[in-house]
Amino acid sequence: MFSLAILSWPASAEEKPASEKVAVVNGDVITRANLDRAMDFAKRQSMQQGKPLDEEQLAALKKETLDKLIGIELLYQASKKAGNKVDEKQVDEKFAQFKKRFPNEEALQKTMEEWHVTEADMKAELKKGMVTEAFVMKNFVDKTTIPEEEVKAYYDSHPQFFKQPEQVKASHILIKVKPDATEAEKAEAMKKIEKAQDKLLEGEDFAEVAKTTSEGPSASKGGDLGYFGRGQMVKPFEDVAFSLEPGKVSDVVKTQFGYHLIKVVDKKPETTIPLETVKPRIEQFLKQQEVQKEIKKYIDNLRKGAKVEIFLKNAS
Repeated sequence: MFSLAILSWPASAEEKPASEKVAVVNGDVITRANLDRAMDFAKRQSMQQGKPLDEEQLAALKKETLDKLIGIELLYQASKKAGNKVDEKQVDEKFAQFKKRFPNEEALQKTMEEWHVTEADMKAELKKGMVTEAFVMKNFVDKTTIPEEEVKAYYDSHPQFFKQPEQVKASHILIKVKPDATEAEKAEAMKKIEKAQDKLLEGEDFAEVAKTTSEGPSASKGGDLGYFGRGQMVKPFEDVAFSLEPGKVSDVVKTQFGYHLIKVVDKKPETTIPLETVKPRIEQFLKQQEVQKEIKKYIDNLRKGAKVEIFLKNAS
C-alpha cells in the first residue's frame, strides 16, 4: 500500500538539480527528484485513463502529488516514532525482487542514473516503504472490519456489478476466405462449406465434420469454442449464435474470416452472482476505502502539528 510505488517509474527529464528541495517536513527533505518520479507516475496513470492534462491541470496535479509525498513522509515519521523497524535482510530481499524487473545489471544502472539515485538510496526508499506499510497494517488494516450489513447494503445497491451476462457455448466449422480473395476463391470456399453442411444434413456428427473440414484453430477440438458472452465474437457470428436454440445448427454465416456453420451446444441466461460468492471481494473493497479514509484523517491531524515548509511555487 505504501511501499513507494513511485519507484516503479523513471523520472522526467529535469531542468533543475535533482537534489533541490521542494519541501521540508519536520526537518526531512523532499527533493525535486522525489517529486519528479511521483509526478511521472501520476501522469502515466492519467494517460492510461485517457485523460490528457493541460497546464492548469498539471499544476493542480503537481500540488496534489506533493501533498501526497508530504503525507507519506509524515506517516513514515509516525511509523519510526512508534518503533516500527524492518530487518536489513528483508530490505535486501525486497531489492532483489525489484532488480528482477530489469533484464540485466546494465539496465538497472541506467535507470538509477536517470532517477539520480544510488543503490543505497533505493534501499533506503524501500526500507522507508516497508516500515510505513507495517505501521499501516498494524494500526489501520488489522483494526478495520466491515459489518455484514454494510456488505449486503453495497451488494443490494450496486446490482449492475454482480451480473453474469448471458453466455452461449458453441462449436463452428470455418472455411477461411482471405480479404482480397477473388470471386473464384470465394466460390470455392462456399462449395467447401456447403459440402460440410450436406454432411451434417445427412446425419454426420458435427464435431467429426469440424475435425476433418474446419480451417479454424478449434478444428482439433471438434470446433468447440467454449462459452462466450456478447462482444467476444465478431457481430455477424455473435448475432446468429445468440439467436439459435441449443442443438440447432445455423445456415452458412459470412464474417471477415470466411464462412461458418455454427452449432449452439448450451445457453446460460443472465444471472445474478450470489452474495456469498462476491462477499470477500466486496469486503476487501469497502475495507480499502475505509482504511484510506482513516489514513487521510490521521495524516491531516499529523500535518496540523507538523512543521511543513514548501518551496515549490503555487503549491503552498
